Amino acid sequence: MGGQGRMSQLTWAILGTGNIARQFAAGVRSARRASIVAIGSRSADTARAFAAEHAAGAACGTYEDALKEPAVRAVYVSLPNSMHHQWTIKALRAGKHVLCEKPLAASAAEAHEMFAEARRAGRLLVEAFMYRAHPMLAAAVEVARSGRIGPIRLIRTSFCYRTTRIADNIRFDAALAGGALMDIGCYCIDFSCLVAGQPPAQVHAAGHIHERGVDDVVAGTLTFANGIVAGFTCGMSVQADNSACICGEDGYIEIPVPWKPPRQATFIIARGTPPKMDGARPAGTPPKLDGARPPGTPPRELRTVDAGADLYGIEADAFAAAVLDGAAPFISQRESLANMQVLDKMRAQLTTVHRQPTTSP
Repeated sequence: MGGQGRMSQLTWAILGTGNIARQFAAGVRSARRASIVAIGSRSADTARAFAAEHAAGAACGTYEDALKEPAVRAVYVSLPNSMHHQWTIKALRAGKHVLCEKPLAASAAEAHEMFAEARRAGRLLVEAFMYRAHPMLAAAVEVARSGRIGPIRLIRTSFCYRTTRIADNIRFDAALAGGALMDIGCYCIDFSCLVAGQPPAQVHAAGHIHERGVDDVVAGTLTFANGIVAGFTCGMSVQADNSACICGEDGYIEIPVPWKPPRQATFIIARGTPPKMDGARPAGTPPKLDGARPPGTPPRELRTVDAGADLYGIEADAFAAAVLDGAAPFISQRESLANMQVLDKMRAQLTTVHRQPTTSP
């Protein structure tokens, strides 16, 4: 996959014309090493409209036709979760590298088959967790692991939104592998495993099952063999702060916008102070600094990381570096498979949850 020169371009086909495909196409405009040369849709008219809007080259009325375009070297699979397995394998067999939207597949078994096909084809397959390509994330994790906040003990994340579009929403379609865990909970799981540096030893999920048969609100926990505990909330019918927090014995790192960080993204390093009940001491005894911020250090330090491009452009360039230069992908096969195993276990636990009556607003 190397030998193409550091500034050579990677040419793309996009399968699908939905919202995430539009965001990717718009982001590629800021990429240095990517260009879109084909669009695949189930409708020729839709493909033509998308290609015209994004200056995206050939408009193909079927996904198969997009894979046949000779100029295409890489494929971005933006289709519903249930279609990731089928079209990733077809793209790999057509000799294309694949960036497949998260979650990678509808099950861990499908994900294993997809990576096995990538090995047979000699092509790269990467899960499109675009937030993993932003340098802010690497900077925050580096600080967390440096000991600046003491040993990491707890990870807290949330990713929620409320949508009123239910009837034709693929996220509320069980047959398409929808649900809050698959749509957005996967981010929280991936982040927790990244920070912990290993897959969880135990997982648990509880939630609400929507009348359409998918989980729409979920709370989950992950415990790791190194003693770290992670908790997350996700939902498609509820609001939350959608932040991430890495908590250590001496402080914490807060990421206000972890999942779709802007070009100039920030995180906060905060040093803790002991609670008042731990601060009592006999008169004349000097204060104990264990667990407190050292004298002269600010209680909250703001770090800003400039990525230099749109998030999806960064993702496309990072994928190009992996294909053309042999750079490490921003998420590994091992990590993607571990994420899918967690999703499998949590979704199985949620099937036993009693359905709650839906209340009218």
